[in-house]
Amino acid sequence: MVIAGGGTGGHIVPSLQIARALVDRGHRAESIELYGSRRGQEAKTWPTLEFPFTLLPGRGVRRSMRPSAWWANVGAVAGLVWACGRALVSFVRRRPRVVVIVGGYASFPAGVAAVLTRVPLVCMTTDSVPGAVNGLLGRFAAANAVAFAGTDLPRAQVTGTPVWPQLATLPRDAEGRAASRAELGLPPDRQTVACAGGSLGARQLNRAVADLAAAWAARGDRALYQVTGRRDYEAFAPGSATEGGGGGNGDRLRYRVVPFEDKMRDFYNAADVCVVRAGAMTVAELLVSGVPAILVPLPGAPRDHQTRNAEALVAMGAAVIIPDHECTGRRLALELDALLADPDRLHAMCAAARENGHPDAAARVAELVDTHAR
Repeated sequence: MVIAGGGTGGHIVPSLQIARALVDRGHRAESIELYGSRRGQEAKTWPTLEFPFTLLPGRGVRRSMRPSAWWANVGAVAGLVWACGRALVSFVRRRPRVVVIVGGYASFPAGVAAVLTRVPLVCMTTDSVPGAVNGLLGRFAAANAVAFAGTDLPRAQVTGTPVWPQLATLPRDAEGRAASRAELGLPPDRQTVACAGGSLGARQLNRAVADLAAAWAARGDRALYQVTGRRDYEAFAPGSATEGGGGGNGDRLRYRVVPFEDKMRDFYNAADVCVVRAGAMTVAELLVSGVPAILVPLPGAPRDHQTRNAEALVAMGAAVIIPDHECTGRRLALELDALLADPDRLHAMCAAARENGHPDAAARVAELVDTHAR
């Protein structure tokens, strides 16, 4: 079996969870091969895993009309053609039983090779709007596993997006949340807002959260935890990462600013509300974790998929949406003050998120894969 997809965590995590769900169904780890890109995060993470893997050349195409982008895209297309050729030769020689693609440019060579060699293809689409690769290859797939009902692909089955399994068992009682807050260096008994814009950062969102911190400076009943991303950390860290915003004692806001957070289980569990982008993995994690959210979709995302993701959660009753150009400290304060003052609404949003989450998504996709494997 081949599972292809990489480049970002939004592709790597589902690929890995599907592979492990197939092992749970009785397949040997060495019979499941991961396909990714030499340029993606998987180049560092996959060598430590239990699965064989192949890293192909190539990179994504830039969506720009600048001359520099044209030249870069010539190289990108050449790399993809070479990668498709390598995948095709491998499939002709080894004849996999089934190919799963999780989207992104790293999955394109394996998907094309599957179509050309008539190997059954299963597509996993994590956004509410299919990306370019899944939108094209999904038309040839034996089945399309999708995260949201209404995704425009044939033979679609709603499975949800596979996420880290630890998120499905968050102890969101008072004791569990207090422990997660302590793990993040926050007071255990304050209303807590957790904010993140992505691993690299989100300048507009970070600026709005910094302004929110200034507006809430005298709020001794609240804590604000901001993950700026490594690129923006120096610009937005007020003082030190442990004493951001002027400390956290007495009648002042406890405000922590960090460049990156790898304890995402505690990040979600500590929060009364999250303020985040609306990428596929983020919205899936929010639903499984049962955390109310204010979503600020990334402007200019391909096919505006983050806005569509956010709108899906709003329709469920699990989130509030703020367009990026409207995201200011004042607007965040207005929305958050209303939410934090209404425990019944927060409880209803938590319930709506959990009701629409799919903690068994990886198992559902694995079952679909087994069904269509030859």
